Amino acid sequence: MSTIPRRAAIATAFALGAASLDAQPAPRSFAAAWAPVRAFFHATLAAEGMVGGSMAFFPGDTVLAREHFGFADLATQRRVDDRTIFHWGSVTKTLTAVAIMQQRDRGRLTLDDAILRTVPELRAVHNAFGPMDAITIRQLLSHSAGFRNGTWPWGNGKPWEPFEPTEWSQLVAMMPYTEVLFAPGTQYGYSNPGYVYLGRALEHHAGEAYETYVEKNLFRPLGMASSYFDRTPYHLLPHRSNNYLTVAGTPVAQGLDFDTGITVANGGLNAPVGDIVRYLQFLADAPGLSADARGVLARTSLEEMWRGVVPQRAGSRDSLGLGFFLEERNGLRLVGHTGSQAGFRAFFYIDPTSRAGVVAVFNTAPGGDAGVPPGSPGATPHIDVIIGGLVDRVTKQVFPLYRR
Repeated sequence: MSTIPRRAAIATAFALGAASLDAQPAPRSFAAAWAPVRAFFHATLAAEGMVGGSMAFFPGDTVLAREHFGFADLATQRRVDDRTIFHWGSVTKTLTAVAIMQQRDRGRLTLDDAILRTVPELRAVHNAFGPMDAITIRQLLSHSAGFRNGTWPWGNGKPWEPFEPTEWSQLVAMMPYTEVLFAPGTQYGYSNPGYVYLGRALEHHAGEAYETYVEKNLFRPLGMASSYFDRTPYHLLPHRSNNYLTVAGTPVAQGLDFDTGITVANGGLNAPVGDIVRYLQFLADAPGLSADARGVLARTSLEEMWRGVVPQRAGSRDSLGLGFFLEERNGLRLVGHTGSQAGFRAFFYIDPTSRAGVVAVFNTAPGGDAGVPPGSPGATPHIDVIIGGLVDRVTKQVFPLYRR
């Protein structure tokens, strides 16, 4: 059990009917359906030694529930609230995928373009399954190109090792020692480097840095005013969450900021939950979207991204689309993604049928005790227990209210 102060277990906010766009009435049964989700959120985060976390649920334009737990920073006793900024890790990949589709819709690329067209350095990769110029943007978007999972596969936990490669030249230097692991397009294999290559392609076609492009073409039209990549702007530092790794039952602070370097397109996003809700409302086609928000990407292109390309597992109905996971939960077909980097863990799911969505993020992860690896069942906090329990309750009890 963590040594977090007891009051970290106390809820810091809960709101019903707090609208982000045009208010819509909640079903009479919402409060009863949400109550066990809320109870599980607070009780389980406390029991698992989580330092802090947030969660929100919305149908259409209305945020019906906001949950905040614990602390954004233990040293200063700063609590999590609506303005707390978390790191979202691989949720960033969905932004990258939307940006690539924007470029496709503007006629600057096709999904079947060879990635070598814009990342010629990949020619040095070993491919026993065919020529490298057969690997396409579509395959990278759907994690079916055959590249490895990790961007920095040779780390040994030394303090001088980078958090992530900081320069493109470092990734290029690895390419002669990299191989394609399976025939491209034939199966799913999650790949962080694949999205770094997509970010490189985006910069080529857009003619500007990845961060600049996403700021102009997604954050501004969606009203994500407190969202940014990597280092925190000075005026937002009072709201930045620290992140923690639990070692021997004690959360150890990892620092307010870290640099995702050249891998920013893979996992560099920082934002408060409210900004992520605005993004998810765009994905869900909330009725009250502004004209600017609705124009970020055509609805037909989003629906194209939510068609399965490869199954997640042989015989599974869960699949990968273009940048999104397509999954069945308690009979509902959902679109979502997770994020995991440093001590942060996050997930979101939207139900395109009902235009509802849920999002949660946490600032503590297992750090690895002696004889207990971080990913083992004995490591705390049990992230799978937390996320699995929340998703199960929301999909069983809350999403169905909005499908009637």
